[in-house]
Amino acid sequence: MTATSAFFEQLAGVGHDPNLCKVRGSVRFDIREGDGVEQWLLDIDNGNLRVTRGAHPADAVITVSAEVAEAMTRGEMNGLAGMTRGEILVDGDLALAMRIGRLFPVTAPARRQAVPGHGD
Repeated sequence: MTATSAFFEQLAGVGHDPNLCKVRGSVRFDIREGDGVEQWLLDIDNGNLRVTRGAHPADAVITVSAEVAEAMTRGEMNGLAGMTRGEILVDGDLALAMRIGRLFPVTAPARRQAVPGHGD
């Protein structure tokens, strides 16, 4: 199991996140690897989380490479920094996409580290 799959499986088990109690919307993650795309949908309803897979419509769509997704889910990459470098693309509700950033783990080096071969 990849760190990305484990992250979304763990989110599915959480059920509710009090930090998102005033958030409603859906975010789809399009994770590209080669010619394929793995898709995860996160529905948030006042902090209640539901995770499914598939190409469902969403308020925000976040597109990343599998390598970037792995770095994010391991806490090795900061989402805002990744967006600034063009490694993370957001289509739709940018504010919603930024709010869910708090769901990802953060390690101290993540603020300075880039994924090799991407961005600067």
